[in-house]
Amino acid sequence: MTKTQLSPGELSRLIKDLATRVGFDACGISRVCHLDESLPHLIDWVEKGKMASMGYMARNIDKRLDPSLLVEGSRSVISLLCNYYPSSRQEKDCPTFASYAYGKDYHTVLKERMHLLCKLLKEEIGDFSYRVFTDSAPVLEREWARRAGLGVIGKSGMLISPTGGSYFFISEIICDLELEEDSPLPQQDICKGCRKCQMACPTGAIDGSRSIDARRCLSYHTIESQDDIPSDIASRLSGRVYGCDICLEVCPWNRLSKPTHIEEFSINEHLRVMKKEDWEEIDQERFNEVFKNSPIKRAGIEKIRRTLREI
Repeated sequence: MTKTQLSPGELSRLIKDLATRVGFDACGISRVCHLDESLPHLIDWVEKGKMASMGYMARNIDKRLDPSLLVEGSRSVISLLCNYYPSSRQEKDCPTFASYAYGKDYHTVLKERMHLLCKLLKEEIGDFSYRVFTDSAPVLEREWARRAGLGVIGKSGMLISPTGGSYFFISEIICDLELEEDSPLPQQDICKGCRKCQMACPTGAIDGSRSIDARRCLSYHTIESQDDIPSDIASRLSGRVYGCDICLEVCPWNRLSKPTHIEEFSINEHLRVMKKEDWEEIDQERFNEVFKNSPIKRAGIEKIRRTLREI
């Protein structure tokens, strides 16, 4: 069988069936195009310095707006959501880690599933060209997911699924297949008059413009930044040493969240019980062993310890 034997609609339905089979919670498809409407918002965010020290966010803007510059000959963007809402959390009195970091590194988990999806698809239709992405290249993931009908971008900048909330990892397969695209959800004010995320954010990083000011964001300061945490930010950590879930926790849409079915995203048992003194005592070798497949390695033990001393 070759890919020309299936219509774009049949191909799209097959891909969605395979996405469910390999563990994704939602799949939508959009046509590769230039994201003209996203340019003013992106330029404004960069020019105001809201990316903080993440200079790479200001580079490759042309690629962020046009996937064909990332994948030559690409025609379709397959957007995928994977729920990571935890079924259990850290014990009380433990330094707080963002729930996305509870289990194995999502980059690895999701890329393995996307490659498996494409392998199964090739067995059905023959060869095609593709690349997989998840928070690892200049791709405007939330906008592509919105265009694929998977959600709407809320005031906090998070993609909100009207059927499942916002505890989702987003990933993409950009490929040269001609597929039937889904209808995008209109960029309506899904939040309406709600300002809970803005009011709850302890540093004012959320201004309701559908983006986050990294200069004020606890996640940026506890993960990305290599500098000492400014005192006015450190005073608002409230026990958080790696990321921040406040805007997720207060969002009314997350009443729809259900525990993830992906075993790899279950909480690391060591992380679940580690107190402040445990983090001070663990050595580099043990840290590497316990968190070898964890996104927590991104910050590293020394960064975590420096933050611990601020809480």
